[in-house]
Amino acid sequence: MFLSLPTLTVLIPLVSLAGLLYSASVEENFPQGCTSTTSRLLPITIPVYVFFHLWTWMGIKLFRHN
Repeated sequence: MFLSLPTLTVLIPLVSLAGLLYSASVEENFPQGCTSTTSRLLPITIPVYVFFHLWTWMGIKLFRHN
């Protein structure tokens, strides 16, 4: 059973983001520079993910309808 491209576009980044957030909250050896209060890596990850997800979705829609 193969998953469609729109399904993979949603599924793979969500699993990756969930793994990153899980690692940051649970693992003691997660790099401290990524989770410190002065670091912006984890807070900026979600808006960047949303932007690129919508960009990919829009590209798929435009490609299919043209």
